Amino acid sequence: MFSLSKIPSTTSVLSAYTTLTATAVLVRTLVSEVQNMTNQLIPKNLQDKILSKVGIFIGNISSQITLIIEENNGITPNEIFEASKLYLGTIVSSSAQTVKISKAEKEKKFAINISKDEKIIDIFEGVELIWELKVVESQKTSCDDGYFSLDKVEKIWYELRFIKSYKDMVMKTYLPFVLERSKAIKEENKVIKLSPLGSYGGECVNLDHPSTFDTIAMDPEEKKKVIDDLQRFVRRRDYYRRVGKAWKRGYLLYGPPGTGKSSLIAAMANFLKFDIYDLELSSMRGNADFRRMLVSSNNKSIIVIEDIDCTIQLHNRDDDAHNYNDSESQVTLSGLLNFIDGLWSSCGDERIIVFTTNFKERLDPALIRPGRMDMHIHMTYCTPSGFKILASNYLGLEKHYKFCEIEELITEVNVTPAEIAEELMKSDEADIALDGLIKFLNKKKEHCKEKILVENEVDEKIDETNKEEIETKETRKRKGNSRRGGRSKRKIY
Repeated sequence: MFSLSKIPSTTSVLSAYTTLTATAVLVRTLVSEVQNMTNQLIPKNLQDKILSKVGIFIGNISSQITLIIEENNGITPNEIFEASKLYLGTIVSSSAQTVKISKAEKEKKFAINISKDEKIIDIFEGVELIWELKVVESQKTSCDDGYFSLDKVEKIWYELRFIKSYKDMVMKTYLPFVLERSKAIKEENKVIKLSPLGSYGGECVNLDHPSTFDTIAMDPEEKKKVIDDLQRFVRRRDYYRRVGKAWKRGYLLYGPPGTGKSSLIAAMANFLKFDIYDLELSSMRGNADFRRMLVSSNNKSIIVIEDIDCTIQLHNRDDDAHNYNDSESQVTLSGLLNFIDGLWSSCGDERIIVFTTNFKERLDPALIRPGRMDMHIHMTYCTPSGFKILASNYLGLEKHYKFCEIEELITEVNVTPAEIAEELMKSDEADIALDGLIKFLNKKKEHCKEKILVENEVDEKIDETNKEEIETKETRKRKGNSRRGGRSKRKIY
């Protein structure tokens, strides 16, 4: 039972309060004196480091801040994540105990990165920054053709920890430094990638195509126009922004098969050091896929749609949607046009879009107008200048007494660079290879003559048939008029 006798007296309470207050003042005075002495004897940077270590040791991390750098920003790649990955690869070996190392078959350098939950320390302007890679695996349910499956999904991010007082320095100086350093590393170790558009990196391969503007068999004047246009494009960042246009360029490559359209694309990529994304329209289910594909592609890249006239049947904008077959792709011409120069096309910079076709006349004029396909490049049959380039590439010849005969034959027949290259590859001996090419060209010339004769004979037969039909019609007409005239005379009498 509660008793009033157990309540402390007022004097006791006041005495205890006075003692507690005096103790607090004494402690505060001592702490203040210690801080003053510490500030005089120990630099602030060293104080922060000591506090940081002590805080980690006793589990108190209130003096630190952690930045989360995720792999993707929504559905778009996070630039600072990629930059951090490249940058850390240059410092990871100095402090980490476990690292991941890889190397593609034809790459010259090793790719290094920290492994899961591994910490590395970076010192920047005397400040200690702690990086850690985090990976969390989860399962995602997907449905394909009515069948459910569990797919493994990884969420990856970097954690960057440092003392709170250095937040402004990290945001304004350190992270911009990481971005710039990563760009320099990327240019230094640039390996051109080839990947299907819409892939998030799992299916990309190194582009090992050796084609360059020096080796491609193309008309020199046309080649110079392409090079000048590419150089002008990449240096016009401010120009495109000033005139209000997205920083992109469209090229239409058209001409017969075997004239070097794919080789020209590879030469453009090697010249600019741009990655190539191959877009297969037949793999798309609808126009919505275009947006996903655009945001998954990087800047400084070439998006290629080869044989656009025969990849799929593009539905016209005026077609009735109810006429579509559910099993067919729902990609429309309107969707493709918006992909090329609609609002979503401005979500990246320094992009090139290339269409190839064997038949330019089959393409919708809206698809190849300026602003979409800005430059039309006609890939022609081989010319004498193109043959000299091929002879230099395949046989190492700059001059040969048989060149004149070959060049004359090339002007008389339509022959592709691919056909000439195939003949030159048949022998390592220059004379044998050139003789084989001459025989091939003469045979092609005779075949062309025979074809022309046959066509002429067919034309003559058609003309004769048409002439006979005309004469028959005229004869029938005269006979008809004669009968009508006879009947009229009988009526008169």
